[in-house]
Amino acid sequence: MKLTLENVLLPLTDFALETNAVIEAGVTGIFGPSGAGKTSLLDLVAGLRHPKSARIELDGRLLTDTAAGFSEPARRRKIGYVPQDLALFPHLSVRGNLQYGYRPEKSGNTLFSFAHVCQILEIEALVDRAVTDLSGGEKQRVALARALLASPRLLLLDEPLAKLDRPLKARILPYLRRIRDEFRLPMLYVSHEPEEVAALCDEVLLIERGRFVARGRPGDVLANSTADIKG
Repeated sequence: MKLTLENVLLPLTDFALETNAVIEAGVTGIFGPSGAGKTSLLDLVAGLRHPKSARIELDGRLLTDTAAGFSEPARRRKIGYVPQDLALFPHLSVRGNLQYGYRPEKSGNTLFSFAHVCQILEIEALVDRAVTDLSGGEKQRVALARALLASPRLLLLDEPLAKLDRPLKARILPYLRRIRDEFRLPMLYVSHEPEEVAALCDEVLLIERGRFVARGRPGDVLANSTADIKG
């Protein structure tokens, strides 16, 4: 995977997201305090926000080029996104949520088959239940499964464990590692929790007020980051 972020400029409330970076690690942590611009960065990659300027490419495929007036629609980017609120449809069953955007006849990728994804995330017993009847951890696994069933080229995870208590986080992290190892799917993992980043990521980019200020192996970046990075 090669994600190129060039001349990115997105004005935010108190500062601007400004960055140039080439990301090639398997799982890259976007680490920093709340309000640093992490979610905004994922939104730009996913095509959910429009920058003042940017050229964004994924594996040589152009996603955004403001100079040329081009922005590929989010639905065509083949990017899976699990937002903080999970965005599950409460009026649909688990099966209905999972089948949203699932087009096996178009992808031709058996790795992301319905049965295989459900097996990996251990949600076979949940598919006929209502989303409103699920626990927090079950909802998290369903949201991950729905993103995978779109056969993405890149998976964006925006603080996926933020609303879970510590025991539940410990139960969900192995599923994230299983996704990483089973599907070999590149990920951008947003967090301000160093334990999560250290457990999952191959590389970390530290972001503060819209700019990357450090980059490297998780242990090195986390050890040198400010003590009060959480917030």
